[in-house]
Amino acid sequence: MDSLVTANIRQRPVRSLVSAAGVALGVALVMLFTGLARGMSDEMHRRSSNVLAEIIFTRPGSMELTSSMTNLSVKYVERLQAIEGVESAVPVIRYVSQGGKGFGFEQIEGVDWEPFSRMNNIALIEGRAPAANDEIVIDTTKAQNGNYKPGGVLQLFGGKPYRVVGIYAPESGARIKMSLAAMQDALESPGKCTYILVKCKQGYDQVAVAKNIDASPTTSGNKIQFTRDVFVNIEKSIPYLNVFLRVLVGLAAVVSALVVMLAMYTTITERTREIGILKAMGASRGYIISEIEKEAILISLLGLVAGFIAAFIAGILVQRLYGLSFEIAWSWALAAAAIGLLGGALGALYPAMRAANLDPVSALAYE
Repeated sequence: MDSLVTANIRQRPVRSLVSAAGVALGVALVMLFTGLARGMSDEMHRRSSNVLAEIIFTRPGSMELTSSMTNLSVKYVERLQAIEGVESAVPVIRYVSQGGKGFGFEQIEGVDWEPFSRMNNIALIEGRAPAANDEIVIDTTKAQNGNYKPGGVLQLFGGKPYRVVGIYAPESGARIKMSLAAMQDALESPGKCTYILVKCKQGYDQVAVAKNIDASPTTSGNKIQFTRDVFVNIEKSIPYLNVFLRVLVGLAAVVSALVVMLAMYTTITERTREIGILKAMGASRGYIISEIEKEAILISLLGLVAGFIAAFIAGILVQRLYGLSFEIAWSWALAAAAIGLLGGALGALYPAMRAANLDPVSALAYE
């Protein structure tokens, strides 16, 4: 009888909606967190792949994921350019601050625009390069997300206004760039930088060039890294991120199962007399269990759809409001679907077995 599956949902819509919302919450959390992690990882990889320098020359401990130091002298630029195999060297200051809307973090780079853009094959598609200390350029993604155009103003360094004078493409490194001199002035670090990008001459192996840099008495004692090793994806940059995501998936499964179990247990209590009538009419234990499981799966399916919709909307809002990338990972989507459906089915198992084991006489006398 389909009434056991559909009538209870129609007659008790509030409880059914609450149950579906519990499943939706678990699914939405999995999709939102994994989507943000994947989006940020892919974005970081995409931007770093457009940094064409092969070697990063810096001081030990100067570069971390969410922080950086300005303690390397720009005098090393001339010393590096004198080493065999080095085509060009460009100093960069990387500054990491809290996101403009109080969420996440944002990177700003100070560079000499002409040599930096030539090294990495990026170009201005609107406006001009920064010159004054209060001028910046941004990439196309930053411009699109924030609806910025040349002449717009961004608040940086705790509220100081900076004027957008140009938009560049493709995205490379930090989305906001100002002149090296402006960054040195803002950080009160004259003659300093965070690292120096080193481009190798054509035909020279980057490993051999790195050895030449390390062996030179004018540049030894510093840290030499390959760009391909520094700009890794965010899952590897943040310790235990995958562990966190797995724990989140487990919690989502528990929440879904408990919510559905509570809903089904309440259903059994309220429909004890109806179940007694079914058993008196000859309904088997397997039939009763299957009907209750069908109702649980239907509620879980509704919650699954609602969870996907909620996660998608939340991801789009986060991307537009805070500039964070959101990309759906289909492997995690399948995991979320399995969590919603299996959690609901397992949560309803105990109430279903309890209903199947009711004594018909006692059930018919239940008020």
